[in-house]
Amino acid sequence: MLTLHRPRRSIGFSEECLGLHYGHIHDADLGDGLGRKPEQFLGRQHYFPIAGTCWESVRGGHHFRAWKQNGTDADSGAWFLGASEEMDSRNNHMIVDDGYNRGRDYIVARVTQITHWKGMWWKGEVEWREGLLERGARGESPLSPLSLSMCGWVLGVGCWVLMKVLWDSAGVNHGIEQDGRVAILTIKRL
Repeated sequence: MLTLHRPRRSIGFSEECLGLHYGHIHDADLGDGLGRKPEQFLGRQHYFPIAGTCWESVRGGHHFRAWKQNGTDADSGAWFLGASEEMDSRNNHMIVDDGYNRGRDYIVARVTQITHWKGMWWKGEVEWREGLLERGARGESPLSPLSLSMCGWVLGVGCWVLMKVLWDSAGVNHGIEQDGRVAILTIKRL
């Protein structure tokens, strides 16, 4: 079965710098019956082969947080990504203006190209959905197991849903507006 880890390396993302995490762990409710659960992976833009994510930690760039939908109410196996573009460490890694849309679009652009890593080749397709996420900076997410049932995993095919936004009790984190578009990515190993 395809995992998140192999294709994400082919699109230029890797683990955090030296495996260390100093930021917040974010929670998400994927409508799968498990309630809010902490992120299971944080991928940072990997600028170059050695310590590439360390450079992203200093310089800023793209990153995503990921959760796998695998509860008893919806066991699709889909990975949900909250993607964004962030500022450098001097600016406390704040999200750039339009950073949620830019983060999502950056990942979509990379995934829909033919990519490779360690002899494995990947290509993704994107389906854009509206109505799964309210646009704006104070939106609510009507994500439900039914709306996400289109994401299944079969041999060699994976589905990533780019939520691109994380909520707190006041709405979208950092009050940054987003356009409400959700990218559903189906990734195939070639």
